[in-house]
Amino acid sequence: MPFSGFLVASGQFNLWLSALAGTAGNVLGSLIAWWVGRVGGRPLVEKYGKWILISHRDLDRADHWFSKYGEWAILISRLLPVVRTFISFPAGIAKMKFWKFTAFTAVGAFPFVLFLAWLGEQLGKNWESIRQYFRGADYLILAIIILGIGLWVWKHLRERRVSK
Repeated sequence: MPFSGFLVASGQFNLWLSALAGTAGNVLGSLIAWWVGRVGGRPLVEKYGKWILISHRDLDRADHWFSKYGEWAILISRLLPVVRTFISFPAGIAKMKFWKFTAFTAVGAFPFVLFLAWLGEQLGKNWESIRQYFRGADYLILAIIILGIGLWVWKHLRERRVSK
């Protein structure tokens, strides 16, 4: 979405249409996870989750979040950077109605993607003035991403060994 915003700043995209397209993509991806949860349910993740490093603890957390806040968890979670990715599957397991899930996902995702596109537009408008501050930051950002992924994999592999 930030790159779409950058293209908005250059006049190639429209901010509102970019946000709508981002929301549509978010809803589509979320529907896939919702469907997998609805069809396969928790047994699917308990059986195959280890291959994608989803632990029982991760699943319990998502279930707890959904059971605590109910269907409103979908709307609320779309505004939270990490939770927003994982809440669709528990919604499917809970057999949340398709249209309600879709509406809550769209309404919750729109402000998030609009903000990201707007942020990209602001950065794009000021690219020349801020570019000097970001020289070399690419390597730092890449290192942080690799470190984050490595820590996440290490944590999940360690949890798997401890639970055996």
